[in-house]
Amino acid sequence: MDQFVSERQARILSELRAKGRVAAQDLAQAFGVSEDTVRRDLREMAGRGECERVYGGALLPVGKTVPLKTRISEQPDRKVMLGQKVVDLLEEGSVVFFDAGSTNLAIARSLPENFRLTAVTNTPAIAAELSGRPGVELIMIGGRVDPAVGAALDATAIRQLETIRPDLCILGACGLTLEEGLSADIFEDAAFKRLACAASKRSLAAITSDKLGLRAAFHVHALQAPLSIVFEADADDAVVRKIAIQGVEAHRCGAAASSNEKIASRGNI
Repeated sequence: MDQFVSERQARILSELRAKGRVAAQDLAQAFGVSEDTVRRDLREMAGRGECERVYGGALLPVGKTVPLKTRISEQPDRKVMLGQKVVDLLEEGSVVFFDAGSTNLAIARSLPENFRLTAVTNTPAIAAELSGRPGVELIMIGGRVDPAVGAALDATAIRQLETIRPDLCILGACGLTLEEGLSADIFEDAAFKRLACAASKRSLAAITSDKLGLRAAFHVHALQAPLSIVFEADADDAVVRKIAIQGVEAHRCGAAASSNEKIASRGNI
């Protein structure tokens, strides 16, 4: 029974992320359960911070991001493909800032064992992945770790970032639109990303296709050089062309070996 509840709540969360709101009556009909059952699901999900309950249904919380530990398990095969493509674009011996994000964690995991670089990150999960690798000199930016973003964003982290000049900033983002570029859900996270971009010679973002067309509340980076974007194989051709025309260096990765349901996860990619 618990498995059925988990599956139903996962589908509700997918619907929320795709549409921004759900109606209890519609969900009850779709699942063949009572509205009381759906309301109980929504109460549990609200308790985990996954939705905001309103009369008749629920909304996706505004300005909230899905915790990193949750996002890590979403669309793993797709993120592996993006990670492998990004590694192909990295220069050995360079200084790379790894921003918070589950796709950026996949990039770190995709680095060959003896790949040489200096890795800078404010994300403990990425630091743990790179720690002890023979080719990696790891610099950890510290401070208070935001539990949702999964990274240090406070004044201590900002002071440390200001002393570093990376060759490349690998950005995480919550959304990408043609009009406003890359964006993030949380103000402090977006501000830290902008500082990281300004400190770096160039920036790169690996974008899962479900992020295309999503607008988050706070601006991170315009669609202009010096920026590279790695898209999935199924990214809309017209969108990729329009982005490339604006001076962004666009790359595509190959198709994933196995398909995952695409969920528009609110959080850094």
